[in-house]
Amino acid sequence: MQMKVCVIGTGYVGLVTGVCLAEIGHDVICVDNDNLKIEKLRNGIIPIYEPGLDELVKRNLENKNLSFTTDISVAIKSQDIIFICVGTPPRPDGSADLQYVEEVAKQIGINLNDYKIVVNKSTVPIGSGDWVSMIINDSIKTNSNLDKNNNKNNNNNSISSNINDHKFNLNKGNLNNSINKNNLSKKFDVVSNPEFLREGSAILDTFFPDRIVLGSSSKDAIDIMKKLYAPIINQTFNLPEKIYKVANINSSDNINFDNHFHNNPHNNLDNNLDNKNFDKNFKVIPVVETDLVSAEMIKYAANSFLATKISFINEIANICEKAGADITKVAYGIGLDSRIGPKFLNAGIGWGGSCFPKDVSALTKIAAEYGISTQLLNAVINVNTGQRHKVVQKVQEVLKIVKGKYIGVLGVAFKPNTDDTRDAPSITIMNNLINLGAKIKAYDPIVKIVPESLNPKAVFCASVEEVFEGSDLVILTTEWEEFKKLDFQSLGSIMREKNIIDGRNFLDKEKLLSMGYNYLGIGR
Repeated sequence: MQMKVCVIGTGYVGLVTGVCLAEIGHDVICVDNDNLKIEKLRNGIIPIYEPGLDELVKRNLENKNLSFTTDISVAIKSQDIIFICVGTPPRPDGSADLQYVEEVAKQIGINLNDYKIVVNKSTVPIGSGDWVSMIINDSIKTNSNLDKNNNKNNNNNSISSNINDHKFNLNKGNLNNSINKNNLSKKFDVVSNPEFLREGSAILDTFFPDRIVLGSSSKDAIDIMKKLYAPIINQTFNLPEKIYKVANINSSDNINFDNHFHNNPHNNLDNNLDNKNFDKNFKVIPVVETDLVSAEMIKYAANSFLATKISFINEIANICEKAGADITKVAYGIGLDSRIGPKFLNAGIGWGGSCFPKDVSALTKIAAEYGISTQLLNAVINVNTGQRHKVVQKVQEVLKIVKGKYIGVLGVAFKPNTDDTRDAPSITIMNNLINLGAKIKAYDPIVKIVPESLNPKAVFCASVEEVFEGSDLVILTTEWEEFKKLDFQSLGSIMREKNIIDGRNFLDKEKLLSMGYNYLGIGR
């Protein structure tokens, strides 16, 4: 069943969401107020780096399932399900800035012509679903044109977001097919549908999610959203083989194949699964149906827990260094416990990006509003911050005098398979070393524009060889797969001193030691 979807905001979440919904057959209009960005997207030019996304954009533009516009009014009025996917950046105090969500909610109220489902996809604080409903209702009431139309068509001027007394024909694309439009011209429901996308694996995470969370006070709205996601929930879509190859959907390290692939007639990946043991029966994607507030909390709690796991293993790594233990062996040993699991137990220089820092800080601010002290989450943040400084301390221990030394940095993005440098640990480390007088040379396979947050004294190199040449020390800060395959033997010969700090425990320690490198990892 094709549904008519409007996605407001073509940032990371909005663009991926819109494109993937178009891929499973829906009619999707993506809206943004950036004219240049929209023009590029119309021509298949993607503003972000995400494996597989450019292929899906071009494919669905050709299929006419996907379009881009700057006209928010037309998009809202013509579509039935409205996704809010605008940014919620952190304020200086760590709380979420909701000005863009508020503006979109006002626009929805102004342009509401039929029953709509309004979906909060942006990560928003607890209680934002009810707040968005209030903004939409207030916008409707204060809009004179809509008020006139409402008085003309409906003697009852009260506005309600409860539509449980109406029956929907869910086999039709238009949500209003079986509804008296005169009675529903001002009505809507809000659904919280948090995203759990990992940058670099967003296509995979959209089509093969661990779960889909739907929160609303309306059972009808949740049922409609389940229809929207039905091809993903039941795994009945059929992606082109090329997408599997370019979107990192070919490794058992990246996906729970037991749940998503066994006996699925719509894929041919059995030869790529590395002797994985499968369940006998294919499982559909779990759907969590809940209220608005619980759905909003699930998002914050999930990211905060993962951040906690990383900070925990980093703190254990620091103890391992002092005690002479190897954190890689310790992490492997505890990860085999099914209650703990192996994921997010990789010790290193800590987490960054746009999600973990923002969401953990926002949750502490939400808790403070209720008079709750988040001692554990505060410690998680402190450990993560300290992890970056420990790398600087290691540099000082090796070089003694940092001033005037040449230090190479491998990787600028906060993680591999993305060009995102927001709150990247590499930038904090480079800025601190520059402040100590070091000469910094950096290379990243994808990031080619110097981030504004990076000291302009840092030099971006066009090749790995430039990073190593004449350097007194090299730090690996992003675990790009190509770095594991470097010819360290020849690269070492062009260094001034063969010192390397593996900030992700990614490289082969014994091999580097055998080549004469002074190797330092994290917790080993």
